[in-house]
Amino acid sequence: MIDLSIVIVNYNSGDWLKKSLDSIYTNTKQICFEVFVVDNNSQDQSLETLELYQNDIQVLRNSKNEGFAKANNRALKEAKGRYCLLLNPDCIVVGDALEKCLGYLDENAKIGALGCKVVLAEGGLDLACRRSFPTPKVALYKMIGLSRLFPHHQEFAQYNLTFLDENEISEVDVLVGAFMMVRREVIEEVGFLDEEFFMYGEDIDWCYRIKKAGWKIVYYPKTLVVHNKGGCTDQMRPKIIYEFYRAMYLFYQKHYKSQYSFIITGMVYSAIWGRFFVKICLTLAKKYLLGKSVNK
Repeated sequence: MIDLSIVIVNYNSGDWLKKSLDSIYTNTKQICFEVFVVDNNSQDQSLETLELYQNDIQVLRNSKNEGFAKANNRALKEAKGRYCLLLNPDCIVVGDALEKCLGYLDENAKIGALGCKVVLAEGGLDLACRRSFPTPKVALYKMIGLSRLFPHHQEFAQYNLTFLDENEISEVDVLVGAFMMVRREVIEEVGFLDEEFFMYGEDIDWCYRIKKAGWKIVYYPKTLVVHNKGGCTDQMRPKIIYEFYRAMYLFYQKHYKSQYSFIITGMVYSAIWGRFFVKICLTLAKKYLLGKSVNK
């Protein structure tokens, strides 16, 4: 029986894919696992890595960039493991992280999804690895800076839960899609990732549905992975910026619109698209100024 199905979505991830795969095969010895790499039509050399693992990895190729949710779903539908892990190609598995997470899930049958401690390359905690649902109030505290000013305040710092000890096991609302281990029974109950989300927000949406179905979502910091965040995407591309803010809109539209008045909804939509407009203008202006500087 396969214990764990590891799903990695690759899109121009360069050398990170090899480093991630090496960390899996070097450190994971005590469980039976399978690995899927779903490639979103990469144009770099990252696929050359897969030739080193010809007999171990199932490669699924898309003819275009289908996005994170759709690509993951393609592999999840073929996965045979008792648990499924979403893993970014820029994440490095440290030690027996996968075995420890799987063992903790085996011991706690009410946990539907588990995330480990995710550390950035420079050593700090990736705050996205444990979050609250972005209700209008929680999002407002973050948007106006209260969560940053009062990181230990239980009301203002709900978005990234920075008031919690990062080394303590905690039940949370949201895990990060860069590392999320989910029970097969949960996937069968709540369904796959929502493909309306292209590359942001699908992890929040999945966690929302998992928790709504009565399962626990747990942050388990007794083991870790290193996330070389941004190693696989150009964070400043207009398309990426658009998808980031569109994900906010989609999540609110799907889960919160019916709970709030049209006034609150209007304010939320205005804040989302207003911030998008400012961000895209600043990005384009920066690229224009950089281009002029280069051409001088």
